[in-house]
Amino acid sequence: MLTARAAPASSHLAVSTHQCLPPPPLPPPARRLVSLLRFASSDHLARRRRRRRDHHCSLQGIVSSREMRPLYLRSSGSFKKLLLSIGHRGAKNGNGDAAKEKETLAAAAAPESPRKPAWRCFSYDEIHRATNAFHEGNLVGKGGSSEVYRGELPDGRVVAVKRLMGAWACERRERDFLAELGTVGHARHPNVCALLGCCVDRDLYLVFHFSGRGSVSANLHDEKAPAMGWAVRRGIAVGTARGLEYLHKGCQRRIIHRDIKASNVLLTDDFQPQISDFGLAKWLPSEWTHRAIAPIEGTFGCLAPEYYTHGIVDEKTDVFAFGVFLLEIMTGRKPVDGSHKSLLSWARPFLNEGRIESLVDPRIGGDYDGEEARRLAFVASLCIRSSATWRPSMTEVLELLEGVEIRQDQWTMPETEEDDEEELWGFDDLDDDDDDVEDEEEFNTASPSSCSSTLSN
Repeated sequence: MLTARAAPASSHLAVSTHQCLPPPPLPPPARRLVSLLRFASSDHLARRRRRRRDHHCSLQGIVSSREMRPLYLRSSGSFKKLLLSIGHRGAKNGNGDAAKEKETLAAAAAPESPRKPAWRCFSYDEIHRATNAFHEGNLVGKGGSSEVYRGELPDGRVVAVKRLMGAWACERRERDFLAELGTVGHARHPNVCALLGCCVDRDLYLVFHFSGRGSVSANLHDEKAPAMGWAVRRGIAVGTARGLEYLHKGCQRRIIHRDIKASNVLLTDDFQPQISDFGLAKWLPSEWTHRAIAPIEGTFGCLAPEYYTHGIVDEKTDVFAFGVFLLEIMTGRKPVDGSHKSLLSWARPFLNEGRIESLVDPRIGGDYDGEEARRLAFVASLCIRSSATWRPSMTEVLELLEGVEIRQDQWTMPETEEDDEEELWGFDDLDDDDDDVEDEEEFNTASPSSCSSTLSN
């Protein structure tokens, strides 16, 4: 295993004043990331325009050993080295004539391509100042492998800085970082948490717009917080459906989130939901019907049967998790409670018997729209079907939530499918062997028979 080391003084990256030396070749994965980052970096576009204008080799096109701080860590060292160099140059170009030149070039450029990501690389100094040196008072969230700090940029924008702790020493967290950067970096939708940029200096950081009210889970389950009203809950359900439908249908490539749950949906000051945490997200090429994933990762109580048992992932995987999310919003109960009873197993009798009033969070009382509650429960019952074939798409889910006429015959399953549903209900119920386990758990397992549980981040 290679460890981080400094570049020698006689680095081959040193610049000659008489000739233009090409940079050393990068391995194929690094070249792919180079293409992505060059496409995303306005600094790179500006340099290309200057080179075309001058028609000669310029020192501006060469990365010196002082600008690039080499880091070598496993096979992804080239990724970080490239990101560091872009972030470092971006910080230098933020002042003086360079900034004015950049603004002029940007104004003269052609309209932005919809494929071009809008994020940029921040320097460590920028996010260090924004978070007041990662002051404890700005810490708004903490998990097993990450921390989230509130920060404010010089232009007044309030941001959330997600720090992946110990990422330099963990190859998996590096992969998660690149996966999240490559997926959410291309998403632009009011109901998807907007990525502003990243930083790879000292640790790995992602910078997002700040969602002032925290997660749906925090607002729903915090005993000290006031109970959310029915209108707010329904708005969260519809907004999240819009964001998820966008990920499946509106992006240049289909994105499967794989971890839709209340703690991964954030709320703005006016309670608009924003889907966040794309660490498990996967691209699904247009010609593919599904992907086979190993190891299986996710949250107990939210996993579709075909994913849990066979590792099969497609849009219907997210639809199943969204159905659990709907039930959680409606009932105020967690996907798995303290007795290890799943929300699905608890809710199924009420759904089958049409006892909607028994599903509604008692903290709401009778202050809810009965027709909307029946519609929400009906949509949830479709989403959590064990057969992926008989689940609706997110487009159909959104239409149903927004009031399209419900045709019962369209969603009636064959009796054989209903029998399978009986058998698979409760597959995600946990054993009661462990004495102290958190209500909501995540797991990473190669198969259902060999699962290793960890606390949810």
